[in-house]
Amino acid sequence: MTMHPALSDRLLALPYRDPVHDGATDPVLVADPASGSWLMFYTQRRAAASGLDGVAWVHGTGIGVARSDDGGMTWSYEGVVEGLDAPGLARPVTRWAPDVVRIGDRWVMFLTLLGGHRTDWTGPARIAQYTSTDLRAWAFQAYLDLHSERVIDAAVTRCGDGLYRLWYKDETRGSRTYAAVTATPCLPSTWEVEGLVIDGRPHEGPKVFVLGGWYWMITDEWRGLAVYRSLDGAGGWERQKRDDGLVLRMPETFEGLPVVARHADVVVQEDRAAIVYFTHPQWAGADLGDMEGEATGTAHRRSHIRAAWFDVSPAGELLPSDRPTGGLR
Repeated sequence: MTMHPALSDRLLALPYRDPVHDGATDPVLVADPASGSWLMFYTQRRAAASGLDGVAWVHGTGIGVARSDDGGMTWSYEGVVEGLDAPGLARPVTRWAPDVVRIGDRWVMFLTLLGGHRTDWTGPARIAQYTSTDLRAWAFQAYLDLHSERVIDAAVTRCGDGLYRLWYKDETRGSRTYAAVTATPCLPSTWEVEGLVIDGRPHEGPKVFVLGGWYWMITDEWRGLAVYRSLDGAGGWERQKRDDGLVLRMPETFEGLPVVARHADVVVQEDRAAIVYFTHPQWAGADLGDMEGEATGTAHRRSHIRAAWFDVSPAGELLPSDRPTGGLR
């Protein structure tokens, strides 16, 4: 078995664009030990497609996958992930925001699924669990019972109390972050809802990681990524005080206005973390509802994936790294 390479300081030095629809969002990076490569799974929005009503272009999406053999500097598109079907879903199937976690001797994917034609943000959404031994062939296990008709954006990590937690956005409860917990994450029926974790402003895309002696959570507030920390990840989350608790509020600009980082993954490498996120480089808005219709074309829908390195400061804050990163900040 080949050891995977370290991530390059120039991770995503050139932003990744989906070559089919130009709508790469919601990335998650996974080291493939069999090949020594990095894989990037992402939501493949149909950003460049014309003739779609409302927000249909955000629906009917597959999960794209790209591969890097140089530590994440460059990426080659490998198509969409096959086999991500589930019972009881009308066609077309919408697949959003995968999280891929190594648990024991297998890979586990947690994936948001919606069924049927969608032109707005209504209708049921569920999180399904899949397993794989090779990151290529995936087998459906079950839908997770999270006591809600519309849950999206799963993220899973083992916490300091030895239990696994799944954090997710519950859109029926104010679009806040909720959690479920289990000691046996490979058995989908054992997940039990714990309840509200992060209140306050509506948000999405939670992601939890361990760095510098803390458990960290980032969420997407559509104005930058909010940062929280906890001693064990099991609770007691406190928001970072600097800059209203936000990072990556303006990694890009468009027509002089800030273009914020959105739904992100985090990869920890030794004593620093790479936040891998997407932006809409030709749109400085905040609410996706503003992107409905085609009066202004489709350029504002297009998205690409970028990265930035972060450190934990001596004061216990998650801050942009001041170490050389080959020009990537």
